[in-house]
Amino acid sequence: MSGLRIEQPGLLSLLQDQGRFGQSQLGLTTGGPADGEAFRWANALLGNAPGSCCLEVTMGGLQLTMLQASRIAVCGAAMALRINQQPQPLWQSHSVQQGDVIELEMATAGLRSYLAVDGGFQLTAQFGSTSTVLREGIGGIDGGKLQAGQQLAIGASQGKPNWHLPEAFRPDYQAPLTLRLIEGYQSDDFSHPSKQRFYQHQFKVSRQSDRMGYRLEGPALSCQRRSMLSEGICYGAVQIPPDGQPIVLLTDRQTLGGYPKLGSVLSLDCWQLAQRSAGAELHFEAISMEQAHNALHLAEQQFQRRLQQLQSVD
Repeated sequence: MSGLRIEQPGLLSLLQDQGRFGQSQLGLTTGGPADGEAFRWANALLGNAPGSCCLEVTMGGLQLTMLQASRIAVCGAAMALRINQQPQPLWQSHSVQQGDVIELEMATAGLRSYLAVDGGFQLTAQFGSTSTVLREGIGGIDGGKLQAGQQLAIGASQGKPNWHLPEAFRPDYQAPLTLRLIEGYQSDDFSHPSKQRFYQHQFKVSRQSDRMGYRLEGPALSCQRRSMLSEGICYGAVQIPPDGQPIVLLTDRQTLGGYPKLGSVLSLDCWQLAQRSAGAELHFEAISMEQAHNALHLAEQQFQRRLQQLQSVD
């Protein structure tokens, strides 16, 4: 038998690739990694193809046994990594052998980590993706979260060297968070005083937050629009329900919605938001579409530069 076996799945462990696109007309959302940056680095440290399937581990508590020799990398939240009970660094790839026990302890900063294996997890795609969306019961293994005793097939080892991402290049999940917002056409339906409250006051992450969306707590916002038709929902959309408390919609969002929306949060900031727990404070800042495009291009250039500055650990 090859691959690996789940001994303890932790609080919530899901199989995620880059996401399921082009299926919203069927009512299927994108899924995919809540934190695209950590997901991307976990694969990059192994030399995997971009978007290869990883384990998204929420809060920690994962334990697994390797059934074949391979390499692994864990990036994201501060979850102590142990291989055969020996502490090992995150944001680095490691060689592992058949019988090795891998453990991720509970997170002390951030919420989600991504465990990648050499060659990625080998699953049959559904509607073009292996990403798990629990609400839809699709992707992963039977559309559900991982369970103890499950065995997962993984790719063959590529024989590449192990790499380490310097600490200066890693995201800080405890830094002050400002969500950059591109306003949409419905922003005109909110009064000027209401939008001033939105941008000038801080919000806190509610306990009612998950992969579908993050509910925020702060000054209530009012919308002049009394009724509207349901329409498609994009990643990062900021809905304002009747109670006036914003909801930032994320990877497992519904495909249609009928609440008014101020606009959409930049994807780079959605990744940071997905690493914040209840009580975390944040602000919003309005940016233009051109500024959003520039930010994405700069982030991509920075990633490529850092990819060339990885440090070998072999």
